[in-house]
Order: sequence, then C-alpha cells, then structure tokens
Amino acid sequence: MEGFIKRILICDDVADNTFLLQTILQAEDCQIEIVDSGAAVLEKLEIDPNHPNLLILDVQMPKMDGFEVARRLRESAEFQFIPIMLVTGLNEDDINKALDIKIDGLIQKPFDPDVVIDQVRTILDRS
Repeated sequence: MEGFIKRILICDDVADNTFLLQTILQAEDCQIEIVDSGAAVLEKLEIDPNHPNLLILDVQMPKMDGFEVARRLRESAEFQFIPIMLVTGLNEDDINKALDIKIDGLIQKPFDPDVVIDQVRTILDRS
C-alpha cells in the first residue's frame, strides 16, 4: 500500500469492535474514520466529497443492518464502486446473502488481526 494514504470508514455499533479494528489498521498507515450506524454511513458519504477507499461494515446493527447499507450503496450510481468488507458473526446462510450483494470481503467474528490485515491489503491493492 505504497503512495497515498488509504482512507477506511469503519461502521460498527459496538465501540470495542471499532477500537480493535482501528488499532489493527492504524499500523497499516491507514486513515481511519468511525461511525456507529448504517444511517451515519449514508449521511457521511453524502456530505464528504472524499469517499473512503474501503468501508468496513458490521452486519448486525439496530435499525439499518449492514446488508441494507451495502445494498443501498450498490444501487447508488455515486457510491456503487466503494469497496465493502462485511464483519459478521453470522452463519453460512447470512454469508451467502452477503455474496449476493457483491461485497469485496468478509471477516467473521471473532476476527484474527492477520486475516483482517490480509483482506484489507488485498482490497486496497485492487482499488
């Protein structure tokens, strides 16, 4: 990930999860921003002209889950190309549902920091 700083937007309603992801990824020279709801992701993307290089999105959140956020982004002409990595503790059926939305990566909880770093590097190297 040489060159410019990669921007990562993390969305999780559990502060411990966002802190852990932020800690893992700051060692990768990434600029991390955090929001705590699906609605906050959509709002941030609407007002911030600098889109993230990656959105890390928790699946299980109140009101608007990660699947709904990902679906809305994929249906948007402006945001459909933002890479999305889902974070989930869910079962295989839910994982298959995620694949229908054309996400770029999936991490299962509890997550291994090395797996997180490998997946993030792979996605960012493609973008």
